[in-house]
Amino acid sequence: MDIVLSGIRPTGKLHLGNYFGAMKNFIKMQEENTCFFFIADYHSLTTHPTPEDLHGSVKHVLAEYLACGLDPEKSTIYIQSDVPEIPELYLLLNMNAYMGELERCTSFKDMIRKQPDNVNAGLLTYPTLMAADILIHRSHKVPVGKDQEQHLEMTRTFANRFNRIYNVNYFPEPVAYNFGEELVKIPGLDGTGKMGKSEDNGVFLADDVDTIRKKVMRAVTDSGPTEPNQPKPDAIQNLFTLMKAVSTPDTYSFFDEKYNTCQIRYGDLKKQLAEDIIKITSPIRENIEGILEDNEYLRKVAKMGAEKARESATMTIRDVRRIIGFRQF
Repeated sequence: MDIVLSGIRPTGKLHLGNYFGAMKNFIKMQEENTCFFFIADYHSLTTHPTPEDLHGSVKHVLAEYLACGLDPEKSTIYIQSDVPEIPELYLLLNMNAYMGELERCTSFKDMIRKQPDNVNAGLLTYPTLMAADILIHRSHKVPVGKDQEQHLEMTRTFANRFNRIYNVNYFPEPVAYNFGEELVKIPGLDGTGKMGKSEDNGVFLADDVDTIRKKVMRAVTDSGPTEPNQPKPDAIQNLFTLMKAVSTPDTYSFFDEKYNTCQIRYGDLKKQLAEDIIKITSPIRENIEGILEDNEYLRKVAKMGAEKARESATMTIRDVRRIIGFRQF
């Protein structure tokens, strides 16, 4: 059985893209693998060194994880900062991470451009912290987006380098978890690209009914088709892609035919789309709200997750210390 690890920063709420693109697969994944899901609160400090409400953000993400269907009995769900073995492994990996390779990292170059007044050591060594997150459980697979592929490659480099330096075969070289055709890519409402937190083009799982309706009605459209069966522009195709994910096949076919026969009324399509999104998100939103009010349950989940994560992490740190040569007198 593979050990699979995935993390999310507590810097924003989950949106439909997260739900269809990852969460639904995570729910299946926990049935077939040994899964670790963590909230990366240390990572969030690299871009938000003085967070407004770190604890509140962590709490909200934890509630969303649980509301979407992750099961703390089947998976290990934990908060990064509750596992002190992670920063210890981070320190040890940094001893064999070289400035040149860290400075060449694409994400580091991007962040220098985005936050020139906050180029901190955490940004530079972000790949080593990510490697520590993965290697602390000796993970085999990691679900990663395109922007994280280089970091995963660096994790393999660090794992291989550790094994080579100390002449052991201890750390596995993790690979990307490939969802294949099961991975649904949800577009944004602005007519471009995928749904995201920073692009302000998403519908969030915690959005209320009125907010969802307003967002969908503002979605980018055009003046409509001028001849039958013409290709859909990107913005319109995005709406149909979203409809395919949330609506019934009959609903999708109805509006697709209306478009192909030049009878489409975008207002009607958006109203239907909004109601179908609401049908999916309302139970999740209500579940999120209920879990957020149950502090005792959240404490129980976080405590259980920390204990399970530390059981794995402690064994790794014990082995790594022994391999490097640390001994107690």
